[in-house]
Amino acid sequence: MRKVGLFEAKQKLSELVERAASGERIGITRRGKLAAVIVSVKEEYDLCGIFESLEGIRRRARQFKGVSVKDLIEEGRS
Repeated sequence: MRKVGLFEAKQKLSELVERAASGERIGITRRGKLAAVIVSVKEEYDLCGIFESLEGIRRRARQFKGVSVKDLIEEGRS
C-alpha cells in the first residue's frame, strides 16, 4: 500500500483516485498515522457475497419465528 500525507493527497487527489481505480491501495496519513484508505470499488464491494450473507441471516432468523424478545431474555436468565 502506498501511503501519502494529507497535504499531498489534496494536491494529487485526481491522480490518487485513478491509481486506486486501477487496483492500487492508497493510504492517507494525518500527522503520520493512517487515517483513510482509497480503494477501487471493485475491490471493496462484492455484492453477491453481501446478498448471500443477508440470505443467511434471514434463514437463521426464521428459526425464531413466533418467539418474542421477552421469551429469549427469560430463557437467557435461566
